Amino acid sequence: MNQELRGSSSKPTLKERAIEEMRSFKLVAGYLFVCYAVLMFYESTLPGGAEAGVFSLGAAAVKAAILAKFLLLGQALGVGEKTLATKKLGPSIVGKSVQLWLLVIVLSVAEELVVGRYHGKSFGVSLAEYESRSILHMLAKSLVLLLVLLPLIAVREFSRTLGPGALRAMLDAKPQG
Repeated sequence: MNQELRGSSSKPTLKERAIEEMRSFKLVAGYLFVCYAVLMFYESTLPGGAEAGVFSLGAAAVKAAILAKFLLLGQALGVGEKTLATKKLGPSIVGKSVQLWLLVIVLSVAEELVVGRYHGKSFGVSLAEYESRSILHMLAKSLVLLLVLLPLIAVREFSRTLGPGALRAMLDAKPQG
């Protein structure tokens, strides 16, 4: 942006950071929306799946927005950054993905408790409802989330490693040969 004019050592302005955060949020939320929409559609086709077979793009959008905010919060808190600084890129991507995955699990449980409280349920009742779900089903859903996070984190880290704009330029370039 205006960094070329100010030099590479100065920090971006608040406006530039806000624009970059919104851009990141839109990209992450868009990717997660597509993933959630496909997974929720699949779940709705299963016998007895997806809350009586209801498939909602709105629900997918809300889930994607919440998860995107959780991921950006984790990034802002530096989740996984020590892993990236000490290892090769491949193991670092896996390590950061797992750490963000664990953060998202914790924040998702907290979100369920807050939503339950909003609907007039005590934390105990909300937690009991959460615990009454099949542990295998919750594990399977969380592992799918980890698989969704891996390419997201990989692309982000490839881009960071290659430098600003390099990955985009590679993806926009015409293939040689």
